[in-house]
Amino acid sequence: MNRTVYLNGEYLPEDEAKVSIFDRGFLMADAVYEVVSVLDGKLLEFSGHIKRLERSLGELDMAKPKDFDNLLDIHRALVARNNVQEGGVYLQITRGVADRDFVYPKDAEPTLVMFTQERPIIESPAAKTGMRIISTEDLRWGRRDIKTVQLLYPSMAKMMAKAAGVDDAWLVEDGFVTEGTSNNAYIVKGGKIITRSLSHDILHGITRASVLRYAAEAQMVVEERNFTIEEAQSADEAFITSASAFVTPVIEVDGAKLGGGTPGPVAGRLREIYIEESRKAGI
Repeated sequence: MNRTVYLNGEYLPEDEAKVSIFDRGFLMADAVYEVVSVLDGKLLEFSGHIKRLERSLGELDMAKPKDFDNLLDIHRALVARNNVQEGGVYLQITRGVADRDFVYPKDAEPTLVMFTQERPIIESPAAKTGMRIISTEDLRWGRRDIKTVQLLYPSMAKMMAKAAGVDDAWLVEDGFVTEGTSNNAYIVKGGKIITRSLSHDILHGITRASVLRYAAEAQMVVEERNFTIEEAQSADEAFITSASAFVTPVIEVDGAKLGGGTPGPVAGRLREIYIEESRKAGI
């Protein structure tokens, strides 16, 4: 597939899009990103993603690209040009091009890159069978609330999971689960949905916020607090949320099966609600 991508004001075939070797995203991982899901050809949770993007830029004192106010139109154009019905739009902003230096350049023009990816969401195999996970030490930098492209350690943790023959990893710091490699983590115990509270330690998930709101509206009890792997292993069920996975059940944690090794009812119901509400609100 030769997709149409977007680079600094131009729609280009993917094999013609080029970024300078002096771009700070390439040299310093000095960049932020967002992924907006696409369902039925429509964008999901767009305003939430852009609000978080603005926050990430502000936290890093990074300028907005000149096309920032046109991001909705660009997203829609890429979805249409690539005829994407289900998948996502990846957006990345770097600080721009400058000679390599640890000090931020004063007047670099930000680089804006966007492209689409097609993937199954509704019929995701993991949503039906559930995910098996392992735990590993959380060795990421401390500002995980900023959605940067510093993704090497999450990639390493995913490879650890793959080598162990499972689907993903939950990261652990000071004895408590922070989050998954690319998702927020939850357990269900005693009728309560338990997930870590927001801080610099985890990404402030857009899907997380919506799912917790839907859970409260459905009269489910939510408790935001730390939990351990041992507590997760004795939970009634568990699940993860992310823009690309929606709500996906977890059926095994470090070899311990949850709920008899089958997806639980809370995760299943929340996934149904999230998909239903997303289809109503897509733009």
